[in-house]
Amino acid sequence: MGDRSLVGSKFTWLRNPENMSTSQRARFDELMTCELNTGVAWALKNIFREFWQSQTELRAEVFFEYWCELVDNSGLKQMIKVKELMVRHAANILNYFKHKVSNAVSEAINSKIQLLKASSRGFRSFESYRIRILFYCRKLEMHI
Repeated sequence: MGDRSLVGSKFTWLRNPENMSTSQRARFDELMTCELNTGVAWALKNIFREFWQSQTELRAEVFFEYWCELVDNSGLKQMIKVKELMVRHAANILNYFKHKVSNAVSEAINSKIQLLKASSRGFRSFESYRIRILFYCRKLEMHI
C-alpha cells in the first residue's frame, strides 16, 4: 500500500491560511512537513494571491514574471500547464490593473440565470424566459 498522507486532506489544501482554525493549521503544518508536491503547488497558488495586491500594472507584470519563474523552477507539470495558460492570457489579466474592473457582476448574474434555467425545466417561449429572468434578477416588478 502506498503513501496515504493525502487521504482526506482536500479541504485542508483549499482553505486559505488566514481562515484555518488551530486544529486545521496543525493538520496543515503536518502535511507541509511531508514535502509533497501538493505542498509546493499550494505554496505557488498562495504566492500568486499576492499578485492582486500590486498597485501598478508594472509591479503586477514584474510579479507575474517572478511567479512564472518560480513555477518553471518547481518542475511540476500541472502547475507549468496552468502558468502557460496564464501567460497566453497575460494581457487580459494585466488589464485589471489599468481599469480595476472585473466581470464578477456579470458572472454572478449569469450564474443566477443558469440556476433559473436548470430549475424551470423549460419555457414555452423566449419571451416568458426573458420575463422570468428579469423578475428573478429584480429588474421587473409585479404590480397587483
